[in-house]
Amino acid sequence: MSARLNAAQPYALGLFRIVIGLLFAVHGAASLFGVLGGAAGTHGGTVAAGTWPGWYAAVIQLVAGGLVLLGLGTRGAALIASGSMAFAYFDVHQQAAFWPIQNGGELSVLFCWSFFLLIFTGSGAFGLDRVVASPRVTPAEERTREPIAA
Repeated sequence: MSARLNAAQPYALGLFRIVIGLLFAVHGAASLFGVLGGAAGTHGGTVAAGTWPGWYAAVIQLVAGGLVLLGLGTRGAALIASGSMAFAYFDVHQQAAFWPIQNGGELSVLFCWSFFLLIFTGSGAFGLDRVVASPRVTPAEERTREPIAA
């Protein structure tokens, strides 16, 4: 069973990346364009252009989320996205209370650690990184690779 799960690992990782990237990009689009309910606390509105840190965070969410969704420059985009969510947690949420459940920072923490994972794993299957980059490992070779055990 472990061998079958290991063979499916790049595909599960690719689906994880797609879902996380899509959710992150949607947050940015909501804040910048007022779609899907708009920015939080604005009743369908947008974040004012150029305001710190909200507008810049929304741009990072839209761009980095889109890149992660496509699997293009995944590691770099995930690094920026993870850092922005760490900043959001410590600058905005932790001032209210210590625990994420108390300060409303669960989503920031989840995004931060999800993107942190993608920094080390890369895009997995279905990513444009594989199309753009020169092929170093064939898909058949990758399926036979053993994952790094913790």
